[in-house]
Amino acid sequence: MADRTTTIPVIIDCDTGVDDALALLFAVRHPALDLRAVTCVAGNTDVDGVVRNTLKVLERAGAPEIPVARGAERPLIEPARSARHVHGRDGMGDIGLPAPTRSPVDVDAVTLLRREILASPRPVTLIPTAPLTNIALLLRTHPEVTRNIERIVFMGGAVATGNATPVAEFNVWHDPEAAAILLTAGVPITMYGLDVFTRVLVPGAEVRRLRASVEPGARLAGELLAHRPSAPDSDGDDPAGGLGDAGAVCAVADPAGITTRPLPVEVSLAPGPTRGQTVVDRRPRPGESEIHHGVREQALVDVALDVDVERYVKLYLETVAPERPGAE
Repeated sequence: MADRTTTIPVIIDCDTGVDDALALLFAVRHPALDLRAVTCVAGNTDVDGVVRNTLKVLERAGAPEIPVARGAERPLIEPARSARHVHGRDGMGDIGLPAPTRSPVDVDAVTLLRREILASPRPVTLIPTAPLTNIALLLRTHPEVTRNIERIVFMGGAVATGNATPVAEFNVWHDPEAAAILLTAGVPITMYGLDVFTRVLVPGAEVRRLRASVEPGARLAGELLAHRPSAPDSDGDDPAGGLGDAGAVCAVADPAGITTRPLPVEVSLAPGPTRGQTVVDRRPRPGESEIHHGVREQALVDVALDVDVERYVKLYLETVAPERPGAE
């Protein structure tokens, strides 16, 4: 069991989800992380499916009894819009995991978040890998939690190209108002966006070895990576698998693997083609808008602009499958 006096206390808020599952596998197994709770929100699939998937993954990973709570079933304003075309009908690649034997706790996600954050002897790092509805509700309902939050490292947003729309990333697009609330939380924030998210690919040969593993968690990682190939492997025909959300958890365990820059970030809330865009200001000096209308005060976000791909792939594989997959 992790030594809670030296490890980083973390809580993952997720919409499990193929790559959320990869993130959970890593968080459970990395010795520097103390996973204190997991909260679930609608996103990749409906919230009840997210709860089931989360419990399945924790069981397959051999995790201790980590509390899991059901959260928001829809965004603050808009209806829920799943990504089942990416994550499968069950949200987990339809790989056929058995039903979980564990159950969620009997409190809602916001209650669990507040309880675990305030009870932690060390400030907690929150890792949202999903639409930010639960986090926004927490911050608005219980702002006192910020005194015991070390940092929020969220998977979301994009400096350049979106995926839900040409400019908006799915998690932020799904609930833009919640993302806007997050950015004014008053705690240090790291944005692990699509600019680095799409780059961390596990080579096809490693995916194949993971799928052949006799260890259930490592084998699950291989099946999940195989479900969403991101690019052809340069060494052959095996597709590489994207770590996706798991990269944000790698960034907590090993922050030196990303290059960040403190930049103003805001979310476009207007209807139309820019809704959900994370507008990241990389200009070296104010422009005409500021000259004519004045500078608006904006919180700075540590935006991930580059990532050491080999470092994070090695870190993930050594954590999730420390033994050679397939070995007895």
